[in-house]
Amino acid sequence: MSKTSLETLTHSHRSSALAARRFFLLFLFLLGSLILYPYAETSAFGYYSFRVLGSAAILFSVYAVSFRRGLIVFALLLAVPAFLHRIMNFRADASSLSILNIVLSFVFDAFVVVVIFRRVFSHDQPNSETIFGALCVYLLVGFGFASLYGMVATLQPHAFYLDPVANLHMVPERMDFIYYSFGTMTALGAAGITPVSAEARSLSVIEAILGVLYLAVLISRLAGAYRRPGA
Repeated sequence: MSKTSLETLTHSHRSSALAARRFFLLFLFLLGSLILYPYAETSAFGYYSFRVLGSAAILFSVYAVSFRRGLIVFALLLAVPAFLHRIMNFRADASSLSILNIVLSFVFDAFVVVVIFRRVFSHDQPNSETIFGALCVYLLVGFGFASLYGMVATLQPHAFYLDPVANLHMVPERMDFIYYSFGTMTALGAAGITPVSAEARSLSVIEAILGVLYLAVLISRLAGAYRRPGA
């Protein structure tokens, strides 16, 4: 075997190994960006670390759904506004551009969730990678609802009430919506943030129902069907 053929075979093997762990890597970057988000504005290290992890999470989201060329192109187009919305951390306002940016960011999350969901739950015999794919869906749903809450708050400035006793600011930011989203989805609640408008409350109810159903039915199904290789 020639040196060129050997290098090609090695590169192909590495690419296959990376593709086989795409959901695991995406889960790590999503979790890492969630952990570093509070430190993004408090230190230079946190700022750049969050930007790197956030950029990697968006790129790996695109890579995670790159099963066909059409999916890659569509994901890349939606990744641009998602990048601007999350990484550049633009302040939300009631302008048409801001609303469009939030909507497209949510569409990106929804698109990735649907593709991964169909891929993960099409397997009769799940493995560790499909479980990480299911966890990625869970985290992406939380981020997606955070974008929806941000859009509601942009259109209705008083849709959410921040208790001054539990908050250092009165205008909700994206991290507030992420905190509220995951608190609602896990049915733990988000102390200090209260939905006031009917639209905000309706979205909160929908997310709470989806979160409970997802954990109780889908994750339990995957965990119950999972078998280690050789078991």
